[in-house]
Amino acid sequence: MKKILYIVLDGLGDGHYPCKEFGNRTPLEAAATPTMDMLAREGQSGLMYTVGKGIAPESDIAVISILGYDAIKYYTGRGPLEALAAGLQINDGDLAFRANFATRGTGRQIKDRRVGRNLSTEEASQLCEEISKKVKLDSIPATFTFKNTLEYRGVLVVRGVKNKLSGYVTNTDPAYTKHGLLGVAKETGTFDNIVEYCMPVHDSPDIDAAYRSALLVNEFTLKSCEVLDQSEVNKKRIKKGYLPANLVLLRDAGDHLPKLPTIKNKFKKNFGCFVEMPTEEGIALLTGMKIVPIPPPTKDLQKDYTLRANMTIKHMKKYDGLYIHIKGPDVPGHDGDAVKKKSIIEAIDQYYLTPLINSIDLNETIVAITADHSTPCRLKSHSDDPVPLLISGGNVKHDTTKSFSEKSCLAGKIGKINGTQLMPLLVKYANANK
Repeated sequence: MKKILYIVLDGLGDGHYPCKEFGNRTPLEAAATPTMDMLAREGQSGLMYTVGKGIAPESDIAVISILGYDAIKYYTGRGPLEALAAGLQINDGDLAFRANFATRGTGRQIKDRRVGRNLSTEEASQLCEEISKKVKLDSIPATFTFKNTLEYRGVLVVRGVKNKLSGYVTNTDPAYTKHGLLGVAKETGTFDNIVEYCMPVHDSPDIDAAYRSALLVNEFTLKSCEVLDQSEVNKKRIKKGYLPANLVLLRDAGDHLPKLPTIKNKFKKNFGCFVEMPTEEGIALLTGMKIVPIPPPTKDLQKDYTLRANMTIKHMKKYDGLYIHIKGPDVPGHDGDAVKKKSIIEAIDQYYLTPLINSIDLNETIVAITADHSTPCRLKSHSDDPVPLLISGGNVKHDTTKSFSEKSCLAGKIGKINGTQLMPLLVKYANANK
């Protein structure tokens, strides 16, 4: 049996939104990626709708799907996944959210959904501690745990003292909506940049619990703003000319953890994983993948990707497969910085993929490179475009693809597939004897 090297470059694709900076090419088309191009020439390419056609997915439902699980069947909200990764206990009937520290303007106006991307994890920890000490929920008997994870990101878990709560409530973060419990990104410019009121979803299986939940969320939002406005952390940030973290945005509620069969039981493979974000950590824990600890990303791309290449080479011997999730391309996609996205893609190819591929036996390894979703720089948000996909190594017969990009993958032999189809395909190739 061959090893599986499953590499997901977060937000890699730009779909049908080319950039004027590159003569109407996408960052992936414009990037110098000799190793990805070689793998595409030697293997097969295609396009993948990670969750489904017409859905602009968030990373959580996309990762669940591309690991071979039906997100519609299993998904219970991003909040529980990130709370689990943060070490918080989630009982059925607890209400868990993904949280962002943000900057509020006048009234309900949002100046910046991510506090200028320069809120340190230490600052966020202090702000969480202040809110935890000073905010008391009394509209309905309830307690909460608010914990930061990485930089501006965090999780909120609310627990009813007498009654269970419901994940069937809307977001306060206007950039995301929900289809049932599935979180879906909105296109930039299609929504008002104001704090939304949390509301019960009227087809909730327990509408009373949904009303209780919405009431508590709105109370937490208001009271936490009052604490953040008075925080010394924010007063110091303002003096330095930085945006204050004076708002907590909440999204993707869930009231219980999904119950997923492990990858080992489902696919008969022992998987390890390298992940950088809390969402992927939570999914790894639920699917039984062994998390290989890695340092958080820095601004030194050469150092970061060289380290990850060396660690991948080292740990490949221990597992039937490795799932590698690299956040890099997604951030400049959200920022609309096409030049930076191109440079990150090139750095991944040069410092991660080149030494890695040169150090392994491709005849004995199935390599897949794809994305969890597209994050076009022109949109500054996720889109419903399919993502590029290549599968190479082992006994995979090459098609006519000459390079790796959205456009070249369109003509690849794999064609267009859904996310749940990829993992079974990789396992099939890995188990093939010829």
